[in-house]
This record gives sequence, structure tokens and C-alpha cells, in this order.
Amino acid sequence: MALLRTKASPAFMSFNSSPFFSDSLYGFPYKFVAPSKHQLRCNLNRAKPFLGCRASWQEVSDIYLAGVVIFSAIPFTAVKAIANSPIGESLQSRMKERKKAALAKSSKLNALAEKARNESLWYGEGRPRWLGPIPFDYPVFLTGELPGDYGFDVAGLSSDPVALQRYFNFEILHARWAMLGSIGAVLPELLDLMGAFHFAEPVWWRVGYSKLKGDTLDYLGIPGLHLAGSQGIIVIAICQALLMVGPEYARYCGIEALEPLGIYLPGDINYPGGTLFDPLNLSRNPATFEELKVKEIKNGRLAMVAWLGFFAQAAVTGKGPVQNLIEHISDPLHNNLFSALKSM
Repeated sequence: MALLRTKASPAFMSFNSSPFFSDSLYGFPYKFVAPSKHQLRCNLNRAKPFLGCRASWQEVSDIYLAGVVIFSAIPFTAVKAIANSPIGESLQSRMKERKKAALAKSSKLNALAEKARNESLWYGEGRPRWLGPIPFDYPVFLTGELPGDYGFDVAGLSSDPVALQRYFNFEILHARWAMLGSIGAVLPELLDLMGAFHFAEPVWWRVGYSKLKGDTLDYLGIPGLHLAGSQGIIVIAICQALLMVGPEYARYCGIEALEPLGIYLPGDINYPGGTLFDPLNLSRNPATFEELKVKEIKNGRLAMVAWLGFFAQAAVTGKGPVQNLIEHISDPLHNNLFSALKSM
């Protein structure tokens, strides 16, 4: 435990000051900001029932802090180690050979995409607006270059072009998570109600609670099909961290940071393209691809609003979204928002 008791000095907390990261290949200095003592204390108080040990607050906080630093350093350490290895050098040489042809193809596709946006109904000055035919003084800084731009920004948050691009990056990221999460929230409950699979806990908001209680949850309701048993909350957290470090590393540093691994992505940070992120080659037709971008953000916004409904339903009724929908359809006069609020 003494090895982990390191003071939160600037040299310890900043990778910029570390000799290992000072000669970074990528030009993106990484700076870790430590959580405050109050945040640590709140997190540890919540975690006490599940720790199962008699460690002091200082010992556990040291472990917590060291774990965050180690996991934050994993992608940088792994990329640099692989890039400097013979395998990395071989991958880079192959990537450089393919990159010239890919750059020429990418430039051609970008020109066709620009032409497709100019001719599309969903981009530019002639695009649909959020108020439809009603006259309104729409913000001049929303020019219709981004997919899903309906001219809505009543608070003026996107007046800065840099902020506008950053907000769009965040929106598309959360939209994709919301769409994936909606499937994960609805599908297990639906399959359980249909009798296709039997889940120990099909309702999305009770799954985490069941895991923390120590229940063993089988994937797809198949007995014995589970990665982590009743004690597996730590295993799940570690697996999630390991699966996320790669995508988050690329998102933080830019897709160019993957080139030392021999991976060239022809697109941008939101639409990287390539075999990894476009295995079906949907971007081969620029006009269709620009329209798919609009469809994606529209469905993503709908999914984010749906999650607001999922949270509200869980808090008010204590049931899953599919069960709430079935009850509403069976008796809409007595099973609706007003009756639920009245019963609270």
C-alpha cells in the first residue's frame, strides 16, 4: 500500500511533465486533473457497502487515484510501445503505401460531398427550419453546413464557430450513445415479455442494482453465459475501461493519432470512415451519405428525448418502458401521464 501513497504533486498529476510523455509522437499533451477530496469522499461513501474490506479512507483514495491515473495512461503507453516496435514500424510502412491512394480518393469524395450538400434539400439556405413557414429571425451563424441544422439556437450558444463545432461533436457522440442505449433498454424487456428469453432482471434501470446486490445475470438469459458472476462488478468496470480507451484516445487526440499503429482513416473525427468505421462502405455514394448523416442526427435526437422519458417513467411508475407502453395501450384513459402523477 505504501507504493500507492503518492502525493498529488504536479509532476505526478501531469503527463506533460513526465519524461516518458515529453517526446510524444502526436503533439497532444495529456493533462490529468485529480478529483477533489470532497468528490473522492462522496464516491467512497457510496462504495463502502461493496468494498468488503477495512481499508482506511486514505488507503482507498490512494488506490482510487492511482487507478484513474493508470487507466488514463494506458492508451498513450500502448500506442507508443506498439509504434516503436518492429510490428509498429511494419504497420506504418504499409499504411504509408496505402495512404497516398487513399488521400486522392478522399479528396475526390470530399468534393463530391460538397456538391451533394449544395444540391441537397437538407443543407444550405433552402433547408427546412424548426418553425417551418413562420417568419423568424434565425441566427446568421447557422448556415446549414452541418447535418440537422434547423436554425435552432435561441440562446446563441453557437455564435462562436469553434464552439459550434464542439457542440456538434458532443451532440453526435451523445446521440449515438442514446440510440445504442435505447436498444439495450427496450430489447431485453421486450424479449422477456414475449417469452423468447428469460432474464433474471429484464428492466434496464434495475440491472445495475441487481449486479451490485450480487446477482448473477446471464447474457440473453442463457444459463451459464456470463463473463462475470455475482462478484463481477469490478470485472465489468475493467472490461468497459479497456474497451473504451481506444475510441476515447482517438476522439481526444484526433484520428491521426492512430497512424503510428498503421491505421489511416480517411474521414474526420465524427465520420472517420475506413473499414473500421464504415464496413458496409455507406460513404461510397456522397449524396446518399450526406442524407444518412441527417437521418442519423434526427434519430439520435429522438433517442435522447426518449431517454428523458425512460428516466421519468422509471421514477414515476417503477416499471420498464415496454410495460408502460403495453399498459397505456390497453387502457389509455386510466394509464397515462396524468393518472401516474395523481397516484404519486
